[in-house]
Amino acid sequence: MVNIINLEDYGWEKPLPPAAAGFLPARVTAVHKERYELICGHGQAFGRLKTAVYYGRGEEFPTIGDFVLLQYEPSGDSQIVKTLPRRSFFSRRDPSPGRGEQAVAANFDTVFVMTSLNKDFNVSRLERYLALAWQSGGTPVVILTKSDLAEGVTVQEKAEIAETAFPGVDIISVSAVTGQGLDKLSVYLRPKKTAVFLGSSGVGKSSLLNALAGEDIMDVKAIREDDSRGRHTTTHRQLFMLPSGGMIIDTPGMRELGMWEVSHGLGTAFADIEEVLSRPCRFSDCRHQTEPGCAVKAAIENGELTAERWNSYLNLKRESRFSDDKIAFLRKKQLRHKTLAKWSKQKKKNGEIRK
Repeated sequence: MVNIINLEDYGWEKPLPPAAAGFLPARVTAVHKERYELICGHGQAFGRLKTAVYYGRGEEFPTIGDFVLLQYEPSGDSQIVKTLPRRSFFSRRDPSPGRGEQAVAANFDTVFVMTSLNKDFNVSRLERYLALAWQSGGTPVVILTKSDLAEGVTVQEKAEIAETAFPGVDIISVSAVTGQGLDKLSVYLRPKKTAVFLGSSGVGKSSLLNALAGEDIMDVKAIREDDSRGRHTTTHRQLFMLPSGGMIIDTPGMRELGMWEVSHGLGTAFADIEEVLSRPCRFSDCRHQTEPGCAVKAAIENGELTAERWNSYLNLKRESRFSDDKIAFLRKKQLRHKTLAKWSKQKKKNGEIRK
């Protein structure tokens, strides 16, 4: 019996371009090295990249949540021939030296920025995550997990800290054990909507996913008692369909989260600082350090800004600038390699280089 799937239930909402005639649209639901799990009109499928397209023409490599076009093969692996345009995209600097950008997830509506109410709670780390979340095109929501393991006053205090640090961002305290706060997430997990989990190892992503799914679909590992940190439970990125009809993209915990082209996200995450910076200082070339008549200095002195938040902004700005320089270098390097490859191919074609 053929399992017919309506791809619109998985977030598909646009007609195929004329050039896509003869190909089948699908959504990437899991990534396993060089093999992709997919969902399409025929149900679950597996696919591999068409080498000539992705390695020859420089097509954007697909990631979890992407919509792609297939040369569908019912009895084996299909060929993925194109990555369709994304409405949101999350990436980070690849931890491996010299690798550049690493895709994380695509085509989501909400970014659940997760931190637990134990020693993992760190405002500076949340600022980094939120800058990347805003840059992605999704709407960030801060999820404070493991409220059952914290005293009531601790939950309230940390929630107030987060609300003060991130005005305009929804802050929700939840417990996967007691179910507290889970109902508040339903507005983000309506049918055809996709949310992506973002957080360090041990914050409870897998436990929360199991609670939302109503069954144990992910293994859960205990955290270390000495530092309240966990080890990676999720080993690859995967998209799950929930009973509500909403979808969750679960990602491995990130030990190192690098900034990557976050000019827009940084400005949104630090909108309060951007507003202060728009005010005139006494000197047009003010460095916002010790100069008299500095608007930033005045905002810190009158309590409008904290020195810690200003320093966090400066640190992320420097890191973002370094990443921008690195991006430019990598793109020049890639262009040089493509030019050399094209030159070599033309020389071989003309018989100037022996094959």
